[in-house]
Amino acid sequence: MNAHLLAADAADSLDGFNAAVAFLRVAVGITFAAHGYNKFFGGGKIPGTARWFDSIGMKPNGTIHAYVSACTELGAGLLLAAGLLTPLAGAGMVGIMVVAAYTVNRPNGFFSANHGWEYNLVLAVVGIAVATMGPGRYSLDKAIGLDLAFNPKVGLAVSAGLGIGSAVLLIATCFRPPAKTEG
Repeated sequence: MNAHLLAADAADSLDGFNAAVAFLRVAVGITFAAHGYNKFFGGGKIPGTARWFDSIGMKPNGTIHAYVSACTELGAGLLLAAGLLTPLAGAGMVGIMVVAAYTVNRPNGFFSANHGWEYNLVLAVVGIAVATMGPGRYSLDKAIGLDLAFNPKVGLAVSAGLGIGSAVLLIATCFRPPAKTEG
């Protein structure tokens, strides 16, 4: 095979990668942002979300957690979709999903059909994977030359390390589940 054909195959493969990572970023980022948007403007809004956080035992105040969660979901989702500060977007997704998996879904087992932590795992892994492989050519990180967003070691360390670390810290300091009542 001649060198020209090999170069063309490599360019096609890279274009495919960039298109795929952009599609993944946008689809998952917009979906994640929609969860935050819904906490602000849907259903029970912030007061309803705060009551729910209070009911599962998030201290000192459900309102604080409602705002932090809504802002993190909305912000991380939009950043991921745009491919901007991608490792931080991944960290936001990982942190939210680890807290959700542990505080709400862990007691129900793995499968989301039983309200388990399967969905949380998938979103956390997407956050880490996109941050590790980089946001791709069709991203704001690429457009403004944020080379750190393309370094796999930085992406992995920030998304997984900061995401999991912040989740563990939040759970350790704020999660006090209510005592189970017999009945």
